[in-house]
Amino acid sequence: MKRPIIDIIPENASQQDAATILAVLDQHAALHIGAIEEQPDFAILLRDPDTQAVVGGLYGMDGFGWAFVKYLAVPDEYRGQGLGSRLLAEAEAIARARGYIGVWLDTFEFQARPFYEKLGYTVFGELEGAPNAIPRYFLKKRF
Repeated sequence: MKRPIIDIIPENASQQDAATILAVLDQHAALHIGAIEEQPDFAILLRDPDTQAVVGGLYGMDGFGWAFVKYLAVPDEYRGQGLGSRLLAEAEAIARARGYIGVWLDTFEFQARPFYEKLGYTVFGELEGAPNAIPRYFLKKRF
């Protein structure tokens, strides 16, 4: 068998390349865990009360038995009203309804680690900071 060619794409890799690599990963995973039944992504939106435009919210996705919160954003003018807590509570309710064992997310040092910890999330991983590298924390909440 011939060895494959290594094609280095240092910038602007295509979505098609990513999809092809993911398909190879999925095929390999299926050999070990069977068919992967992914749940659809979910969102809890914050809308402007006058225009109904989306101004923030939470976007989550299936994480192989865990819900993964990919994005959570509350605009500055709406902070301090319990909206972040409510968004996470709704995501947790979706996760429970889907039979997941918990929720996980990540956050950078300048973001909201104490907020998540106050809501019962615990750190399970960390990427240390250095010049040009912002510390990043991985948190989970198991039901």
